[in-house]
Amino acid sequence: MNNRWNKVIYKFGSVVYDKFFNTGKFLEARKRIFRDSIFKSEDKILFVGVGTGADLELINHKELTIIAIDYSNDMLDKARAKFKGSGIEFFNMDAQEMDFSDNQFDLVVASLILTVVPDADKCMEEMARVLKPQGKIMIFDKFAPKDKNLAFLKQILRPIIQVFGTDIGRNFETMYENQKEKLSIEEDLPILFNGMYRKIVLRKIV
Repeated sequence: MNNRWNKVIYKFGSVVYDKFFNTGKFLEARKRIFRDSIFKSEDKILFVGVGTGADLELINHKELTIIAIDYSNDMLDKARAKFKGSGIEFFNMDAQEMDFSDNQFDLVVASLILTVVPDADKCMEEMARVLKPQGKIMIFDKFAPKDKNLAFLKQILRPIIQVFGTDIGRNFETMYENQKEKLSIEEDLPILFNGMYRKIVLRKIV
């Protein structure tokens, strides 16, 4: 997994992404995540790894100030087409090295990005950096089980699945350990596939 390869993967993936990750169980999961909205009209919100804009379709974006980034221009083109004239600002940007200043956003939304970027720790650090004190990060992603080894079959499949631009073996608790002095966990809920996919809300405490 690296940025160059991810661009190739999501160039082709942009064509079929919504058919897999914006329908069926994934669409139900996204709806559940955004059902109890934490969006406030006065907030400045960042969507990291916005992809085709699947999450944006589920919120009342017309009342919000939103900036959305993705490393894949092909994915962004899909999102831009969906939300042309909406006022949402879209930028081609690496989530591991964002161009934003410190303490800029009230809320960061990170759906299916921490297991896609080459360096999840850098991505977490960047999200914390651009977040205002007392701001929140809302995460929806798949993670390895808490306090357990990855199942044997998943260990075998992990390197194969990584070729397709995602990692099924990343552990959220390990990522959080490096940021726990800055972030506190407010919510951690199992969402999909027996808790493999989770909704996690973090608050910046410093």
